[in-house]
This record gives sequence, C-alpha cells and structure tokens, in this order.
Amino acid sequence: MKTRTPRAKIIKKPKKFFKKKPNLENYEKTYRKFKWRDVYKEVAWLGHRLNVAYAAMDCHVNTWRKNKVALYWEGVEKSKEFTFVQISELSNKFANILKSLGVKKGDRVFIFLPRIPALYISFLGILKLGAVAGTMFAAFGPSGIKDRLQDSAAKVVITDDTLKKRIYKVKRELPDLKHIIVVGRASGKEINYEKEMARASEKFRIVKTKQTDDAFMLYTSGTTGKPKGVVHAHKALIQEHMTAKWVLDLHGDDVYWCTADPGWVTGVAYGILGCWSNGTSSVVYEGRFNPEKWYSIIEKYNVTVWYTAPTAIRMLMAAGDHLVKKYDLSSLRHMCSVGEPLNPEAVRWSLKVFGVPFHDNWWQTETGGILIANYPCMPIKPGSMGKPLPGIKAAIVDDNGRKLRVGKEGNLVIKPAWPSMMKKIWKRPKKYKSYFVGNWYMSGDLAFMDKDGYFWFVGRADDIIKTSGERVGPFEVESALVEHAAVVEAGVIGKPDPLRGEIIKAFVVLRKDYKKSEKLKNDLRQFVKKHLAGHAYPREIDFVDSLPKTRSGKVVRRLLKKLVVGEKLGDVSTLANPESIKEIKKLLQK
Repeated sequence: MKTRTPRAKIIKKPKKFFKKKPNLENYEKTYRKFKWRDVYKEVAWLGHRLNVAYAAMDCHVNTWRKNKVALYWEGVEKSKEFTFVQISELSNKFANILKSLGVKKGDRVFIFLPRIPALYISFLGILKLGAVAGTMFAAFGPSGIKDRLQDSAAKVVITDDTLKKRIYKVKRELPDLKHIIVVGRASGKEINYEKEMARASEKFRIVKTKQTDDAFMLYTSGTTGKPKGVVHAHKALIQEHMTAKWVLDLHGDDVYWCTADPGWVTGVAYGILGCWSNGTSSVVYEGRFNPEKWYSIIEKYNVTVWYTAPTAIRMLMAAGDHLVKKYDLSSLRHMCSVGEPLNPEAVRWSLKVFGVPFHDNWWQTETGGILIANYPCMPIKPGSMGKPLPGIKAAIVDDNGRKLRVGKEGNLVIKPAWPSMMKKIWKRPKKYKSYFVGNWYMSGDLAFMDKDGYFWFVGRADDIIKTSGERVGPFEVESALVEHAAVVEAGVIGKPDPLRGEIIKAFVVLRKDYKKSEKLKNDLRQFVKKHLAGHAYPREIDFVDSLPKTRSGKVVRRLLKKLVVGEKLGDVSTLANPESIKEIKKLLQK
C-alpha cells in the first residue's frame, strides 16, 4: 500500500464569505456528540410510521409553505411552477390511479421518463401507496430496460409516447408487466396519464409504511453480471434530510438546483427527497447540458444552492470564463459536486469565476446518502472528499480488515448501519452479504486519510467505469457489443479522460467475414447507444485479433487498462494467450 501526502493548498473561507450562517456551525463538536436517534424528530412522521412521500411533501401542506413553489420546471419549450400543495394533490391523484389498477404495497412500479413534471409526481404517488418506486434513465435502450423490469418483476411502468417504443421491443420477455401508463398519446391497452389524472381524486390516504419497508430501488452496474437492484427503505430519508441540511446547507428560503437525473441516486435522494423534506424550492431542467442555458437558469430563478457533477464543471471550464460574465450569478451562495472526484483545479476555478468554491462529497448508490463531505463551516482541501458525516465512522483498512495509519492507501470502509444504507440487493442475498467484511461495509474504493482527518479518493478497487458521473459496468457494454452481428467478443475498460473522468474504450474481436473500418466503429457505437444507453457507448474502439484471457476464459480487463495507461503489467505467465499482449501493445503504439 502506498503512503500518500496531499499537496493541495487549503482554502480558508473568511466570515464575510458566508451569505448565511451554515446549518452545521461546528463540525468537530457535532461529530463528537452526535447520535442518530437525536435527529429522527427532524423529519415528519405519520404517528409512529414513516412514509417518504409524506415526510418530503405532504407534511408542508398544513404549514405556511402550502402555497410556496416546490418545483420550478424549465422545459425545452415552456416552463411551469408547482406549489407544495399542487404537487401533493397531483401525487395523490397518481396514487389513486395505481390503486385502481390493483397496485399494492410492495409492488414495483418503474418510471421511464425524461425530466418532466410527471416523473416527480408519479414518484411520490408510488411511495404514497406503499409501492416500490424504480427509476430508469430516458437514455436506456431495450436491453437496459429489459434487465431492470424483468429482474424487478415490475407490475407497472410509466413512460411517454416516444420512449414506449423501446419497451415494446422487449415486452414479450416481461410477463409481470401488466400496465403501461403513457404521458401523451396512448393507444390500445395503454393507460393515458392525462385522462386518468383529470378524473382521479385529489384525496388519498397515505399508507403508513414502516421505516424499514422498501421505498425505492435503483439498478447499479457491476464489473461482472447483470445490473443489481439496490433497494432503500423509507428511513433513508432521515439521512438524506440531514445531509441536505448540513452538506448542501439548504435553508427554507433557498432556490436549489440539483442537475442530476432521477435515474441516478443523486436525482432521487437530493433532486426529490432531501430538498423537499427541508421545504426548499427546487429547479428542474428538462434539456441537455448547455453552458449558456445553465447560466441563464441560475440567473432566471436566482439559484442559491447548486449541486452538480465534476464532468459538467469541467465542461463549463472549457466553455470559458468570459461566458460567466454575461450572466448575473450573484445569487449563488453554496455549490457542491458529486459523482466522481473533483480535481483541485475545478475548485480553484469556481472560486475565481463564481466567488464560491465547489464542495466535493462522496457516497454511492448503495449508501443512499452522503457519507463524507466538505462542509460550509470547514476549510476546503481541494481534491479531497472531506470528512465523515456526524454519525458516520469511516476508516482505511488493508485487505485483511486491519486499520492503516495516516497517509496509507487502502480500502475505504464504513461502519454499519446508517439510516440510508441499502436494505438489500433485490433477490441476491449473497451479493448483499459480500459488501460486508467483519464489522465494515466495503465501499470498493481505494483512498487514504491525511493527518487532519480528510479523506482522499484514489480509485476503484474493481473495473467499474465512471464516465461523466455515471457508473457503467463493462460487462453491460461488452454484452451489447457482442449482440452485434460483426462482433465475436469484446473487452471494455475506462480510459482516463480530463473532461469526463473516464471514457469507455472497447477492444473488439470481429468475425472473419467483417473488415475493420471507421464506419464499422461508428456502427458499433450507435448500436450500443440504441441497445443499452446513450451514455454507455464506447467513444474509442480498437479492433484486435484476441483479448488477454485467464485459462478459464475470462477477459483480464486490468491488463487492458494497464496497457492503455502505460503501467507495468506484472506477471502474465498465467494467461491462456500471452501473445495477445504483444498485439495490443503494438496497436496502442501507433
């Protein structure tokens, strides 16, 4: 294990920097005294029961926030505003629609929509009924859709009149899918969202779920096998609420913008639940990334707190400082970043151009909420993950579970159990147990801790690819490539990239009757986009005669990665075909 010494210069924030007093004023004092049971009363309960939708939305209906704007929705062609009471009533309507379809507590209902109001309304409606809400990126192709709906045995899916075509390509393989609710033009046995919402009642008695009941699930990619369904319970809201309050520093009068899609855990935990449970107005933008549009949204809605991804920040940097000066962004008072490590340069750049630095934080789909963060009340060490949340015990251990000393690189582990820790992996109890070794949750990340207690991310302990803040499993991309008629097999890795963190790079073995060409590379990219997801395609493709494999036939991705980044390979004598290494080396040297 390496010993690391961070070189980043601390950014100390003078008192005049703060436009508001931070919710978390004294990190060290709070951390020492903190107990989770002391903050359970911070969220709204239904008697002795906890329902996420009530605690996030309906608890505000009988307060002064009733007519406050909960959602500022910026569409591609139009914009709308929804108050807390309006979202409450609309989600009641959707809960009544599901109930009329026979959906019961515990049934899985998936959402396959772009970022339109119906996504947020239906998500809360599902939870109100006690059903389990699942989300999917609108970029998913038929294979990605099938994997999730089939594994979860989803009973209902809500989509729109464009995306529904992808569902029908795999519908025959989804015997549990009983109903398709369509926003827009519906046909045949489909259920029209607008018509049903128009006649549904605004009154609904929210199911008094237990805090340990299943609430929502997201599928996350692994390095081998199909995507795994990570299930979170209603009590996850306790941590999402507190981290939104302490890390994102949300106050009641803030206008907050989380740029994450709800297909990603950040878009659920902090784009829907944590922000609304704190009574904060939230901005949602339907369209794609565009620097000028993003800046115009901040100016239009006077955004005060902004939560986005490092890839987006790097793209904004690339767009130039001059662009920032065209807009009034003075409303910004606090900015955070998540999804992959934020490089020090981006922190310094944000301080220079916005007058506010980005605060990085760390967590995972499996953790359900932020665990390690840079807080408003603390100096920032650019490049660091920050310090553990009060109530969270983090450590660096070796492969045998022994704690390592300061500066020593090792496995980042967390002491179970925190409120938002995943409840289970859907139908895979052995996989769930594999996350826990001894008395620790194994994050799968490598990191080190410095002498001041700040944690620093080093890399993944496995092959997972993080591109533009999205986790992509190489197996999924390889599987999609092999479905193409020209491909025999493929090996996929993440190649370091200054803009996206990593890009997906594929090594492809072709069938003998296909010729290598740039046209075929483009065909393969489009094929993967169509069948898997818009963000999960290989930006780089190399054609090779063979891939390095173990004697059991498994492609050794770590060797592909080392070849690409120029690291020493180590012992390759156990390979079934060591000659493949020479071929790839020669190819990469061209």
